[in-house]
Amino acid sequence: MPGNKSVKGTAAADTTTLWRNARLATFDPAMQGIGTVENAVIAVRGGRIAFAGSEKDLPVDLATADEITDCSGRWVTPSLIDCHTHLVFGGNRAMEFEMRLNGATYEEIAKAGGGIVSSVRDTRAVSEDALVAQALPRLDTLLAEGISTIEIKSGYGLDIETELKMLRVARRLETLRPVRIVTSYLAAHATPAEYKGRNAAYVTDVVLPGLERAHAEGLVDAVDGFCEGIAFSVEEITRVFEKARQLGLPVKLHAEQLSDLGGAKLAASYGALSADHLEYLDETGAKALAKAGTVAVLLPGAFYALREKQAPPVQALRDAGAIIALATDCNPGTSPLTSLLLTMNMGATLFRMTVEECLAATTRNAAKALGLLAETGTLEAGKSADFTIWDIERPAELVYRIGFNPLHARIFKGQKVSS
Repeated sequence: MPGNKSVKGTAAADTTTLWRNARLATFDPAMQGIGTVENAVIAVRGGRIAFAGSEKDLPVDLATADEITDCSGRWVTPSLIDCHTHLVFGGNRAMEFEMRLNGATYEEIAKAGGGIVSSVRDTRAVSEDALVAQALPRLDTLLAEGISTIEIKSGYGLDIETELKMLRVARRLETLRPVRIVTSYLAAHATPAEYKGRNAAYVTDVVLPGLERAHAEGLVDAVDGFCEGIAFSVEEITRVFEKARQLGLPVKLHAEQLSDLGGAKLAASYGALSADHLEYLDETGAKALAKAGTVAVLLPGAFYALREKQAPPVQALRDAGAIIALATDCNPGTSPLTSLLLTMNMGATLFRMTVEECLAATTRNAAKALGLLAETGTLEAGKSADFTIWDIERPAELVYRIGFNPLHARIFKGQKVSS
């Protein structure tokens, strides 16, 4: 399968490769629109972009290359980034899919012991090796669409040892495939059966000490939570965020998916990397996100799978000047989606986002949602050489097509890893 080829490290520091005869969509914020450059070249040295621009502007010292690839006029974009996934989990929840088709709501399934809690049982029951084996096909499917970077959350353990197990699996995946993985600690995802009705005790006994251990073991890059009536209150999430602040970890939050509890405003007050879902976000929440620079991550896969009626307020986010990203929300229950290309189409058709917005939402803005914009997400000198070459006539095809993958080649840290 296309995603299972690996590379060891990056190109030697003194090796220069050129990718010529390309049409670039750089997403350089200093340029207009998608940052189009015709008759373009990308020069890579030591796994990083040394130059990305018009062939006529290529510096003399980069003109002599160790290797040259002719892109034959193809479009090249930054590699895609999936900035919100629950990729590591045990089992599946196809039964709940049938329940929803028969009329059960997300809340009803959760209150009946289904939902997140059912995935907890399956995830606790299997070994780390088994979780790796189950996650790899999902990861490979995403990588085959030109992805360089994926965020993976814990949150299906809800006890310390299983939460750590999930994070270890996420770290292992990065050693098995050519991909950059960012981990998020999400023990504040749901309350396990043994703590039913005792959220505060669960936060005290599991969430906070588990976070300390995850941090001590180097397993966590950011801290997440689910602020919702069926999950955790603003006050409970505040305790988690305070611990994250003490540990020097950035935060993000599932917020305003089913109701408006003010989670997005809380996230913004902590300078969160992102607030995600946001179907019930109000205008003041949108303004708070924009002011804080917190990325609004929209998840059309969950909106679609749950057959929701209230879409996130895209126009209010635009009016406020908020940054919008898109992600698959790949998870076993409410978004069993492993296609970022389809996610872009959903963003356009369900949320009425433009082509430019959808493409920026899965490259530049997704990188910002992970705190990685200085490293990846655009085609600019100094950044990691993560880019994708497509068999398309215009970038709109990446959003317009349904069930079609026009990948020609994926380059990660300067090395071609799939085609």
